[in-house]
Amino acid sequence: MAAAAGLVLKVRQLSTTAARPATKLVKPPIQVYGLEGRYATALYSAASKQKKLEQVEKELTRVWSLLKDPKLSSVVMNPHTKSSVKQKAVNEALAREKMTPITVNLMNLLAENGRLRYTPGIVSAFGKIMSAVRGEVVCTVTTAQPLDEANLSELRSALNGFLAKGEVLKLETKTDPAILGGMIVNIGEKYVDMSTRSKIQKLTKIMRETV
Repeated sequence: MAAAAGLVLKVRQLSTTAARPATKLVKPPIQVYGLEGRYATALYSAASKQKKLEQVEKELTRVWSLLKDPKLSSVVMNPHTKSSVKQKAVNEALAREKMTPITVNLMNLLAENGRLRYTPGIVSAFGKIMSAVRGEVVCTVTTAQPLDEANLSELRSALNGFLAKGEVLKLETKTDPAILGGMIVNIGEKYVDMSTRSKIQKLTKIMRETV
């Protein structure tokens, strides 16, 4: 019990609710923003000190899957449910999964503060930090239709040319029929819109300006 209480205090001290000197944190390789980013950064620091980064990353993904279960979600995502009831429901769900105290304490903190709705954002922010730890550069490519294997292979080859030595491409593809054709590329902090929709919008703007 004493060890668990100590871990709760540790996570609280590293949480967004406590003003701690920056030197107390183990800084992640990249900065993530917003409330979700601050929780993810605190979690990274706590997990890094205990050398459980990969384990916590896997657990967070599992946590979000659990919270999407209709039975559990109806309790923990209900704004009218008391924090104590949410905590109890979360604890019972996580206990069955035998998760680390770090993950359990984070979820207790979110339940207590009425912030469980931020879980997917925290999972995403922590994932970005872990990608940076592994030297991965996340690239999201949006096309109107799914790309076949030949196009995917050609795309990966082209994108790898933008990477620095030691970096690894992590390609994510999405489809959005609204862009009509072409593609939209997000790689690192770069954004390139080569969609047909964008070209049509630019052409329309030029034609209107010439009238």
